[in-house]
Amino acid sequence: MTFYQELQLSSVGSKQLIKNTQDKKEKRRHILIYNFKVYLVMAFCFAFVTIFSQIFGSDNSVAGVTILLAVLVLRQADFGIRTSHGILSIGGIFVILMIGPRLANILPPVIAFGVNIICILLLMILGCHNVIMSNHSTFVLGYLLLFGYDVSGQSYRLRVIGLVVGMIGCMAIFYKNQKNRPYRRTFLDLFREFDRFSARSRWYIRLTLIVSSAMLIMTLLGLPRAMWAGIACMSVCMPFTEDAKERAKLRGIYNIVGSLIFIVLYLVLPESMYPYIGVIGGIGVGYSAGYAWQTVFNTFGALSIAAGMFGMPAAVALRIGANVFGAVYTVACNQLLARIGKKQAVAV
Repeated sequence: MTFYQELQLSSVGSKQLIKNTQDKKEKRRHILIYNFKVYLVMAFCFAFVTIFSQIFGSDNSVAGVTILLAVLVLRQADFGIRTSHGILSIGGIFVILMIGPRLANILPPVIAFGVNIICILLLMILGCHNVIMSNHSTFVLGYLLLFGYDVSGQSYRLRVIGLVVGMIGCMAIFYKNQKNRPYRRTFLDLFREFDRFSARSRWYIRLTLIVSSAMLIMTLLGLPRAMWAGIACMSVCMPFTEDAKERAKLRGIYNIVGSLIFIVLYLVLPESMYPYIGVIGGIGVGYSAGYAWQTVFNTFGALSIAAGMFGMPAAVALRIGANVFGAVYTVACNQLLARIGKKQAVAV
């Protein structure tokens, strides 16, 4: 395997390669390449978001993160349709990202709930026809981040411009890497094949309703960071309802673990180092092959921002509360909606 090929491996693939290599010299080589890859990706992500923020404003760094995630996914993932039609999906996804989060923030909570339902369901239809690719975890996450870090006025205009630029870049990268895909399905087939009785479409609906209603509950309770509950719900709401129970346990437990580690770092490190806690989390995610430790390290970036806004104790309490609520709420709603679905299937 060449140096470049090893750089393309996921964390799971790199760790498996290291584990299976018996020759000590080769093992050391694989370890060095793996470490180089982690820091290379981290440096690229940091540089990308920094440059984006300098051009479009620091308030729009989250838009840079959203574009970056899309680029990393679209290098390898597809939509299960013709590549040329996939470009239409990218266009539709980015239009939703430009309009939906802003609209949901300026409307009353109940109407915003309706906006979130429409936008998230469309993101699922446009981006996750090929379920195995798990594209929803990128595009719905981007929507929720933009919703949670809303801007207005000139900052919003710059955000739209930045997303347009990002959309064009994503289209170019997607077409270059996916142009030889042999799919026959078209853009319209994404909607033609939506059937409320199919497993895939029921999952679309479940995830949409659970994420949107969890954020509505948080908003009506007057709690900030409603998108944290939404992200937890999205993460736990798996295509197969039974898988959600195990994922919910991991989400709840390891968010608590991540929050406790963050508290230690916050108390031990000098205040000048607080901005770098998120960077530590990013490096940790790069080394993490499993969902559990990715969850731990993902708490660092979120809490480092929230601690500056609400204070460390309140931020940690809110983070744990939103994630535990989202995990438990998703499992409960999954079971309820599954029962309703079975009754409807029997009736038909």
